[in-house]
Amino acid sequence: MILIGSAMMLAFSLQSQQKSYCNPINLDYGYTPIPNFSEWGRHRATADPVIVTYKGDYYLFSTNQWGYWWSSDMLNWNFVSRKFLKPWHNVYDELCAPAAVVIGDTMLVFGSTYSRNFPLWMSTNPKGNEWKEALDSLDIGGWDPAFFADDDGRFYMYNGSSNRYPLYGVELNRKTFQPVGTRKEMYFLEDWRYGWQRFGEYMDNTFLDPFIEGAWMTKYNGKYYLQYGAPGTEMSGYADGVVVGDSPLGPFTPQSDPLSMKLGGFARGAGHGATYQDPWKNWWHISTMGISVKNTFERRNGIWPAGFDRDGIMYCNTAFGDYPHYLPDAEANHLESRFTGWMLLNYKKPVQVSSVLGAYSANHAVDESIKTYWSAASASKGEWIQTDLGELSTVYAVQINYADQDAEFLGKQTAIYHQYKLHYSADGKKWQVLTDKSTNRKDVPHDYVELAAPVKARFIKLENIHMPTGKFAVSGLRVFGKGNGNAPEPVKTFMVLRTEKDKRSAYIKWKPVDNAYAYNIYYGTAPDKLYNCIMVHDANEYYFKGMDAMKVYYYTIEAINENGVSPRFRIIKSE
Repeated sequence: MILIGSAMMLAFSLQSQQKSYCNPINLDYGYTPIPNFSEWGRHRATADPVIVTYKGDYYLFSTNQWGYWWSSDMLNWNFVSRKFLKPWHNVYDELCAPAAVVIGDTMLVFGSTYSRNFPLWMSTNPKGNEWKEALDSLDIGGWDPAFFADDDGRFYMYNGSSNRYPLYGVELNRKTFQPVGTRKEMYFLEDWRYGWQRFGEYMDNTFLDPFIEGAWMTKYNGKYYLQYGAPGTEMSGYADGVVVGDSPLGPFTPQSDPLSMKLGGFARGAGHGATYQDPWKNWWHISTMGISVKNTFERRNGIWPAGFDRDGIMYCNTAFGDYPHYLPDAEANHLESRFTGWMLLNYKKPVQVSSVLGAYSANHAVDESIKTYWSAASASKGEWIQTDLGELSTVYAVQINYADQDAEFLGKQTAIYHQYKLHYSADGKKWQVLTDKSTNRKDVPHDYVELAAPVKARFIKLENIHMPTGKFAVSGLRVFGKGNGNAPEPVKTFMVLRTEKDKRSAYIKWKPVDNAYAYNIYYGTAPDKLYNCIMVHDANEYYFKGMDAMKVYYYTIEAINENGVSPRFRIIKSE
């Protein structure tokens, strides 16, 4: 079972030593380069991320960014501008769903293609943007490719993105990169058994068969863990599953539940990603988070602690997955949460703004949905938004999530920036500067500000100085810390109703807690393996359709408010 409570106590004792991050990660995301993908409004977009480590740094490649990022700490990312597609190939998908792998002192990068026109690139100095062609074109091609270098010297490629065909795998000659034999079928979705694989926002819409895509391979203790994204990138239930085998090309046995799934919260989805290790050999998983308002493919990236338990089950911790989490700084047990314990202080609290554009009302900035946003009437210096925490609270961090209202750009921009000031006040009359970014020259669409020292405040005010494009618009002004009241009482009554008609599904119901604004439901196929979490706001029921029809399940629940998290309900069994 992933533990939150004990880790929360430890988190506060270490908070002065550790640095944190908050999903969606704060990259200078490019705008979609595809005109017909922006008919409802031009917007930032990326997905299908891959992180590999090279010479002590992290390298992040992601769809259609006209370059890549590197970081030494997983917090501050440096963009390297580069187009990998040859200039005479006039297509929009420049580096779509990229594959990246490190073999010895060489990094290899390849993009999705079904034609013989995309080179296999290699570099021994990716930080310096020095690349050359390992191959003029990798003839085998494939959409959503992934490479895997085994420790026995053999090399493999996986690919596939379809709701009709499976994922495929093939061995490649390590020197020539030509296929060794023919490709083999790896895995095809079994949504008749695994409920979470069903297409639909909440696995509840069957007008399309589910999609399988986004292969990634990880080896651990002699076992091969083939990961895949499903059932659709625009869904809140977009997740990464995993099948396990004794050979890189199978056969494989599925794990019942997703490796990474994030059904609730501010930003949802955790599919089509990659697993990697930090310098202390801790496992992490990066994957796609959805917005899907201005276009189906309006997406972001998120990072989650991951690992393998003592029984070899691969897990990923997305509980409180868009709240502040500690960055890696030493060897750690990821079965214990890296959540800082800083709670959201301003959920649906009173908001004041300088102006409003149309229906983009002020309360959208505090409703915990990245799909909705407030927009000021202009991008002028001096436009502002102010949130009332309701009481004097201890503020540790603020996340500013900008929205794309009337943006003008297509494709990656490298010379744009945000500028703003954050103020705080105890009474709404006397104000002090919380942070001043009026001279900032970086593009920070999901800026996350961790304070050097916490402050006491009731009001937080964000004042615009400069927007890179469009109106001053915010989908989430999120204030994190601790209130002055009590954590919520435990849930007193909790039930999970499952019938023979469809054992993939359950109706979950509980007695509400008076001072809770949300609940975390944890579930899994063993009482000590409750690795998946659903965050539910403003309700005391949930229809869940993501179970393995052939397995017994175990559930528990905890209540959440500005002051902390309740003890969990006893674990209950659902047969």
